[in-house]
Amino acid sequence: MLSVRIGVAAVLVASGIASAQAADIVTPAWAPGASKEWTVTLGVEGRMTPTFPGSDRYTFLPLPLFDVRRAGTAPRFHSARDGFGVPILDTGSFRAGPAFKIRLPRRESADGNLNGLGNVDYTFEAGGFVEFWPTQWLRTRAEVRQGFGGHHGVVGDLMADLVMPVTPQLTLSGGPRTTLMSDKAVDPYFSVNSVQSANSGLPVYSAGGGVYSWGAGGQARYQWSPQWATYVFVEYERLVGDAGNSPIVTLRGSRDQWQTGLGVTYSFDMHALW
Repeated sequence: MLSVRIGVAAVLVASGIASAQAADIVTPAWAPGASKEWTVTLGVEGRMTPTFPGSDRYTFLPLPLFDVRRAGTAPRFHSARDGFGVPILDTGSFRAGPAFKIRLPRRESADGNLNGLGNVDYTFEAGGFVEFWPTQWLRTRAEVRQGFGGHHGVVGDLMADLVMPVTPQLTLSGGPRTTLMSDKAVDPYFSVNSVQSANSGLPVYSAGGGVYSWGAGGQARYQWSPQWATYVFVEYERLVGDAGNSPIVTLRGSRDQWQTGLGVTYSFDMHALW
């Protein structure tokens, strides 16, 4: 199955690239017929997310949704924390391939709590993912990515989701998440050097890697018709370790990080153009 998902802004923020939020691994009764070539899904999502990592303030980010898969194949489940993955290997219950994520820059001008701390550029993270479904109602996923740009560290995400079709139209899902980061991934966002300390009034602090956060997420998706679907989600993570103890967090923000979002998608079939 070919799957492409593009999100422009919020994608980046937090935890992953937005997707069409398919919530059921089982092919629904209205799945596109095998005679069609592709199923295309377009949509839009609105997401509330922290203004910077560790912030206690939130900003609204709209983003587009785009998905393409072979017609006649079931849509795959995706959580709001997933990175953008390309399944090179797909056996049905096991998938693996490259994974990508983009993190938004941290701009000093965007929030008064960042005064004196300087900017952190966009970060492109590239790596791989593995995903395993031991049953039709349980998904496990791991991602490892190397950063380029704003940080040059390694990030690892571990996730599990119960995926529960309540009715043919309504699917609920949710489960735990854990993120690990190396020193070079944490340092640009949570350390305070001597110059930043003098400019911001925060104490000097050196942040190292390890377990970055733990948390949980959930979503509800409703298929109104073969074409239209809506979904809502909430994601929570608790910053721990050196990131959670940074004065940027303890004095200017919060260890508790939330994301919430609402989206709508429209799907249609089309023949290949080649």
